[in-house]
Amino acid sequence: MAEQTPDDLHDLLARQCGVFARWQAHELAVEPGVITARLRSGRWQRPYHGVYAAFTGRLGREAELWAAVLRAGPQAVLSHQTAAEVDGFAARSGRPIHVTVPLRQHRPRVPGLVVHRSGRLEAARHPSRMPPRTRVEETALDLAHLAATLDDAFGWISRPCIKRLTMPSLLLNAMGSRSKMRWRTELTRALADVAGGVQSPLEYRYVRYVERPHGLPAARRQVLIRRDSRRQYLDNLYEGLGLGVELDGQAYHPAEERWQDIGRDNALAVDGILILRYGWPDITGRPCQVAIQVGSVAADRGWPGVLRRCGPACPVARP
Repeated sequence: MAEQTPDDLHDLLARQCGVFARWQAHELAVEPGVITARLRSGRWQRPYHGVYAAFTGRLGREAELWAAVLRAGPQAVLSHQTAAEVDGFAARSGRPIHVTVPLRQHRPRVPGLVVHRSGRLEAARHPSRMPPRTRVEETALDLAHLAATLDDAFGWISRPCIKRLTMPSLLLNAMGSRSKMRWRTELTRALADVAGGVQSPLEYRYVRYVERPHGLPAARRQVLIRRDSRRQYLDNLYEGLGLGVELDGQAYHPAEERWQDIGRDNALAVDGILILRYGWPDITGRPCQVAIQVGSVAADRGWPGVLRRCGPACPVARP
């Protein structure tokens, strides 16, 4: 191979996990006969039409992603769930692999690939990360735009912020550059809450449906509590009232984790902080009742405010 292919191809293979495309080979003046001979001998393989892997055996995940984006064309990038996977804020999704190509490009039909088209791909493309992919902000907003529910959309914009891959301000800027964005108003408000420490869809629902509409005081979010050498974060802490609200999005806790929660709550009680715990059924099905309970405990601990009704059917007592 060294005698028949240029050094540039070796460098390209090193950068692309051993995978290259026919259009790249043409640019490097690699003779078609060299590719054909390697394929026939079994030393190379062809994962997609016009895409070659210069090795035998199964393609690793990164090589698989390189093959997919090269198959989609010179300007294609990984996007959506696949870009979120490689940037670390989504679980590995396997197939299909999502790629985006320029709006003017024909959308190829390739088994195992979902091909999106975009008229603003140059702005969305990350300038340096490889394999080519959309920027974290663009990936998060693409997924939020396609989300079936606001909870799912919130999850996509909050997760990369929690992992410190981006910031709410950068997401807001990216959102402002889009002419179309589903949930724009709701996500603009939600990003302000993310900046304030709200991390999960359940925490956002607590702020949106329990705390804010019923006039409860604004809690501090994700408050670090130090005890000896241990650290604990509280979802919501009402400072000065000795009241914390923990939100559990899991439907089921193993016994060990349940006892850990009880142990932490008991330790906080010793420090004078009472913990109220709520899950999805409470926040989504009984937000007014949760507000009444939190408000009652807060009032007992010195909150001077008064709960307000969130609507005509709200069971909060009239002032």
